[in-house]
Amino acid sequence: MKIYTKGGDRGETSLAGGRRVAKNSPKVEAYGEVDELIAHLGLIKAYHTDANEIEGVRRVQRALMSVAALFASDSDRKNIKELDSKELLFLEESIDMVSAQLPQQSAFILPGAPPLSALYHIARTICRRAERAAYAMEIDSGQREGVIYLNRLSDWLYINGRKVAHSAGVEEDYWHQ
Repeated sequence: MKIYTKGGDRGETSLAGGRRVAKNSPKVEAYGEVDELIAHLGLIKAYHTDANEIEGVRRVQRALMSVAALFASDSDRKNIKELDSKELLFLEESIDMVSAQLPQQSAFILPGAPPLSALYHIARTICRRAERAAYAMEIDSGQREGVIYLNRLSDWLYINGRKVAHSAGVEEDYWHQ
């Protein structure tokens, strides 16, 4: 099977369901941003050494694949599963657990060392961009859970960036005006 189809050479692509849209349509932009986030999480996963942390990131990648599929679909979703509500619960429980173990935050954080912490903060900004792109598309009820997931995921990425720095003994660099 060839990787290229030449179908997009005229600036269009197919949504899951078959409808053709412009490659710069808000739907394509939204699922493209999610795709970038999935790839960046692969880099984060490559830097982790703890099997539980790797599995947590992998779980998020799998959930994001579902979000991308939802965003890439037209209203006919016969073959696309809804995002499992357990995935949102996983994020919320993880955020609460990690937050309880971290010192109180006293100001905005300037991301930095260690590199893995900085990667989490970059992923957070990609996630926020994906969320903004999702709001630019026409969101139907089947896609709403994906948008909510992105909102919560940015918090999860943020708290994990803090956790990595704290675990490494790196003091957070606070921005004070």
